[in-house]
Amino acid sequence: MARKTKIETQRTRQLIIDAARKMFFCHGIARTTLEAIAVEAGVTRGAVYWHFENKVDLFFTMREQTILPLIDRVDDALLASSQEGDPLTSIERALVEIFNALDHDDAAREVFQIIQLRCEYVGEFAVVIAKFEKSQNALVTKLARAYRRAEVKGKLRPGLKPRSLALDSVMFLSGLVRRRLSSAAIGMGKQEVLRAIRAHMELRRA
Repeated sequence: MARKTKIETQRTRQLIIDAARKMFFCHGIARTTLEAIAVEAGVTRGAVYWHFENKVDLFFTMREQTILPLIDRVDDALLASSQEGDPLTSIERALVEIFNALDHDDAAREVFQIIQLRCEYVGEFAVVIAKFEKSQNALVTKLARAYRRAEVKGKLRPGLKPRSLALDSVMFLSGLVRRRLSSAAIGMGKQEVLRAIRAHMELRRA
């Protein structure tokens, strides 16, 4: 009986997360209430508050459920830079992995669109900026290590600084993701994304 209750609780929690993603994606975060999410999930408003403290808490849970597995895949690609002969190839693979998720994982694509295009980071959501900055700083650190390995192996163009390159790659990635998510308006396809990433990395090669 206890096991059944736990499974039902987890199922309800997931229904709420899925409903939140759908409502945030369709209507934007500011226009979505917890009451609307409850209706979409087919649960009571009290059930939403039992699982989540507020809309920000629900947003972070939705984000982490989708983004953390992607971070693991990116980390795996970057980790390979310590084992392969060309760390720059590993960095390129890590960047491509993010766009593979956008193309093949509907939930990931919707979450990225919510983050980039459907959220105003004011009021209660102002705290989200600090969280994003922490994630970006972590990625900068990981990329800088990979670029440093490329420098040690003589793969990096002389005079380039690993940390500066890492910062540049994160900014490049952020802009490219946003452009890809807006591709309906500008017609940017997957092959164009891959060419942009390849060109970005070629500028760094010795």
